[in-house]
Amino acid sequence: MDCIPDVRPTALFVSPHLDDVAFSCGGTVAAMRRGGWRVVVATVFTASVPDPTGFALACQLDKGLGPDVDYMALRRDEDAAFGRAVGADELEWLGLPEAPHRGYHSAAELFAGVRSGDTIDREVAQALETLIGRLSPGLIFVAQGVGGHADHRQVIRAVLRSPGLTGRVTWYRDLPYAAKYPDARPDPDLPGGLVEIPIVLGAADLRAKLDGCACYRTQIPFQFGGEPAMRGHLAAFATAEGGRLGIPAPVETFLAPADLLVMPRRAD
Repeated sequence: MDCIPDVRPTALFVSPHLDDVAFSCGGTVAAMRRGGWRVVVATVFTASVPDPTGFALACQLDKGLGPDVDYMALRRDEDAAFGRAVGADELEWLGLPEAPHRGYHSAAELFAGVRSGDTIDREVAQALETLIGRLSPGLIFVAQGVGGHADHRQVIRAVLRSPGLTGRVTWYRDLPYAAKYPDARPDPDLPGGLVEIPIVLGAADLRAKLDGCACYRTQIPFQFGGEPAMRGHLAAFATAEGGRLGIPAPVETFLAPADLLVMPRRAD
């Protein structure tokens, strides 16, 4: 029997790390999936690096994981569980190394700008171009770079290397940075003329987001202090975003070109 072609439009969510899309816009992932879109979540920095040392090793030790643990394998398993929770059709792990494996030696360096000699954006651009060529997505979701993490900034640089993509890109607010630093601005390299677009989350979509975020068990204690705090924190942020925009419901907000108004406004 012939396979029935999948004619749904594709939404590609690009996540620098294995949790950024979940924390930032996981409700929209669920909303678009229920709204008839084919949803793909692609995470850029997912490589396992054997025998980590220095700051890279510290990043797993401070989460209670010993030096012999394949930290990124654990995180990929968590990401797979998130994908199931929100109904993602496909997950892609692009297999590039995180900043601590590229010469960033402290947390302060991660947020002090892209270091000289870090050219990973070229590899990110190549990987994304290949993926986008295969998927032909109608919408591409990329982090705004709020907080200034070097990995987030390198993904933005990679996307901007392909000017033809920007008309399809909507930029999501990076959490938890947007909540921790409410005055932080998006990356200054983002295109001009963007407008803010809210996506109102139905109860099922917010629930799917929180259940999906709960899958990242290596990250939740470090980022939020535990699962109950995570659920309360992310739900409260979404509600506050709605209040900021005069919407009596939880929302996730995006920056997008003014004519890119095809996303769902609500999924009840």
